Amino acid sequence: MHRLLLLLVLLSGLLRAETVVSIQGEDFHLNGKPTYSGREWQGHRIEGLLMNSRMVQGIFDDQNEATVKHWAYPDAATWDAERNTREFIAAMPEWKAHGLLAFTLNLQGGSPYGYSRDQPWQNTAISADGTLRPDYLARAEKIISSADELGMVVILGCFYFGQDQRVKDEQAVIAAVDAVTSWISAHKWRHVLVEVNNEANVKYDHAILKPARVHELIQRVKAAGLLAGTSFGGGTVPTPNVIEHSDFLLIHGNGVKTAEAMRTFIAKVKKARGERKLPIVVNEDDHFDFDQADNNFTAAVKEHVSWGYFDFRMKGEGFDDGYQSVPVNWGISSARKKGFFELLKAITEE
Repeated sequence: MHRLLLLLVLLSGLLRAETVVSIQGEDFHLNGKPTYSGREWQGHRIEGLLMNSRMVQGIFDDQNEATVKHWAYPDAATWDAERNTREFIAAMPEWKAHGLLAFTLNLQGGSPYGYSRDQPWQNTAISADGTLRPDYLARAEKIISSADELGMVVILGCFYFGQDQRVKDEQAVIAAVDAVTSWISAHKWRHVLVEVNNEANVKYDHAILKPARVHELIQRVKAAGLLAGTSFGGGTVPTPNVIEHSDFLLIHGNGVKTAEAMRTFIAKVKKARGERKLPIVVNEDDHFDFDQADNNFTAAVKEHVSWGYFDFRMKGEGFDDGYQSVPVNWGISSARKKGFFELLKAITEE
């Protein structure tokens, strides 16, 4: 009886796994076919790219009573983590309809101000001992399962600088990575790419999360049968050890101020990649100019590099602006968001 029950559970997991991401050379495939199959734009091959957006706050919460008040919804005067996730999921079909195939979610989020010197808020799915918080996982499961149903890929980040110090030591970091891979594997998800940490070269407390050793964690994730890599800060070329062990290269366009600078940056990354023809993915860039013919987005696409939109609320802007600023309006609700999604649709639609 117990064996039959276990078999039914395993089969139900397999039946739920609708979307499979894989990599062939420089190209991403979904369910055995290249993404945007057969698509070209202005003479450039779009097939195989993974257009994405940084949506890391989909499971955001704050366990610090002194700072949680800052994230109150304007129509409710309080913060609501479950509402945040519900509204995220409700917005996903519209993103997909505009050609978005992937988004970055992070178990320790990102700065709710876009950029921050200090991070007193406590937003982490990872406890001090490396165990995972059930409330965060429940919200993440809803998002990841919805992505599976929609045919979307989740770039799941584990650690974020400014929150990683809440994990007590290296063994706890390793335990957390192993727990994340076990959780993904238990759900039979095959549409998840693992980003060990966001911007490994930026002020992490634990040595194993820094560039010289982060490949050790990439190896652990890959040993569990998952596709893995890590990202570097804006304009930074991944280190040789990360290039050697990653399934894809995650780079950031922050600080890469012009389209020409983006082309130069990508050329450096390709040179460092050498003979390893693995995909290059920008999964964070806060440069826009979507109404211009030449911008960071189009520059990357023309080099067959996937591009990711990083949108935060700028000074004087309101609730409709910024996908990283909490509380978030997850709709395509601002002129900047509309500019991105309209260009995305123009580039990707058949």
